[in-house]
Amino acid sequence: MASPGTTNLLVDGRPRPAPAGAPAISLSGVTRVFGVTPAVIRVDLSIERGEAVLIGGPNGAGKTTLLRLIATAITPTYGGGTVLGFDLVRQRDRIRPFLELVGHRTRLYEDLTAAENLRFACALYGLDRAGVASALERVGLDDVAAERVRGFSQGMRQRVAISRALLREPELLLLDEPYAGLDEEAKGIVDDTVRSAREAGRTVVLATHDATRTALVDRTVRMEAGRVTQRASA
Repeated sequence: MASPGTTNLLVDGRPRPAPAGAPAISLSGVTRVFGVTPAVIRVDLSIERGEAVLIGGPNGAGKTTLLRLIATAITPTYGGGTVLGFDLVRQRDRIRPFLELVGHRTRLYEDLTAAENLRFACALYGLDRAGVASALERVGLDDVAAERVRGFSQGMRQRVAISRALLREPELLLLDEPYAGLDEEAKGIVDDTVRSAREAGRTVVLATHDATRTALVDRTVRMEAGRVTQRASA
């Protein structure tokens, strides 16, 4: 996630350091209501830095809403917590430079090419543009780097979003149903992204109903009807 003010939080081209020692994610009683419909209900969740956690559950369980809350795309109706040591509500702009959310809404600019989307991310986050080509190559899009995203399939857009995450190397990587609409090759790219993030000591939260991906993570949390029904399992 990012906001126009994000660049004011950079030091020497990188985000200002997050507080040391705090968990990656700490939520207490977090609830989100849309109109009169609760989507997430009194969620308590703690994830340590460097952990990879899978949030499982059926469609409509609240997984997407929970990740959007963590990413500060929306705010809790009730409850609160911290992400990387920053307050989830009062310090949203301090959180955003450190995370990347890859989901159904890829947040790409359709009138820009794949490469231009990544170069824009470089400008926003103070990154070296020299990494754009290799990031697109890693997701198999180097041959369409100069094509506008408007003509891309959903799977290709997902690959561009993943390449942006590879480029940024965020401290916290949030993946919301990243396998949806992908072929087996592209699913392998997602798996490799999770593995490389873990190897680098980054925190990964993977929300998916694909139960075959549990081997990628340290533990799982299950959601049903907006509630956490299983807090953790190996």
